[in-house]
Amino acid sequence: MIIDGLMRFQDLLIWQRALEIVKIIYQYTKEFPREERYGLISQMHRSAVSIPSNISEGNGRKSKKEFAQFLIIARGSLAELETQIIIAEELGYGKSNELRDKIRELYKMLHAFLRTL
Repeated sequence: MIIDGLMRFQDLLIWQRALEIVKIIYQYTKEFPREERYGLISQMHRSAVSIPSNISEGNGRKSKKEFAQFLIIARGSLAELETQIIIAEELGYGKSNELRDKIRELYKMLHAFLRTL
């Protein structure tokens, strides 16, 4: 849906995919040890939530240049999240090939979207 000439962030496919990743991360971390509650779990939640948050904030900015900057930040949070997943796997907290595939897909989508701005 377009309102006042602007696309709503909820209609952006990159935002929708980012939100899917947030939901998967919350499910994935449910099985982590309790002692990670304020460590890795908290960090992974923050990184994941940062991705759609930056996409939506960038969409609300006045220029394509500002939007691009927020997409770059979202892409950085995505890389941070992937690192945290690797750490979790190295610590034996479980593998998530589906999640890693979704992260790679979103990274490609963000890169392509940035090229269009």
